[in-house]
Amino acid sequence: MTGFEVPADLTFNRGPIADPQGFADDAGAASWLYLCGEEFASMDGGMSYEQVRAAVPESENIVSDPPRELDLDKARRHIAALDRLPRPTLVTCRAGPRSSAVVYLYAGLRAGASADEVLARADADKAPFTGFDDLRRFVADGLQELRAGTP
Repeated sequence: MTGFEVPADLTFNRGPIADPQGFADDAGAASWLYLCGEEFASMDGGMSYEQVRAAVPESENIVSDPPRELDLDKARRHIAALDRLPRPTLVTCRAGPRSSAVVYLYAGLRAGASADEVLARADADKAPFTGFDDLRRFVADGLQELRAGTP
């Protein structure tokens, strides 16, 4: 494996977030990319985008949670948002699989890493997305297909 690592200034969740303000404070976050829709706010243990907005100076909401599919259009939107948002940046979904996939895809694109390098690092890091074949494909396909179109 090469030296590919996820930058320390990008943080994803590894489970539900009980205290959005505490999560942001612990990470010293300047911004937050939130992947959940408003329906998540009404669920037990859910969180609203308003809670995210109250916790950090800058945020964006790109709804990417089930039953919505992660696709290249969403990946492009995630990448553009992560390019705009100041660091350190949180990227979260309900429990971590989708947010971790977005972070590894972004980091791999920006580092010029291969899909094999990114997936090997994700496996070694026990990233939440690695247990889901569709998310592994999202990262691998995204790296291949977006590389040419991503500055």
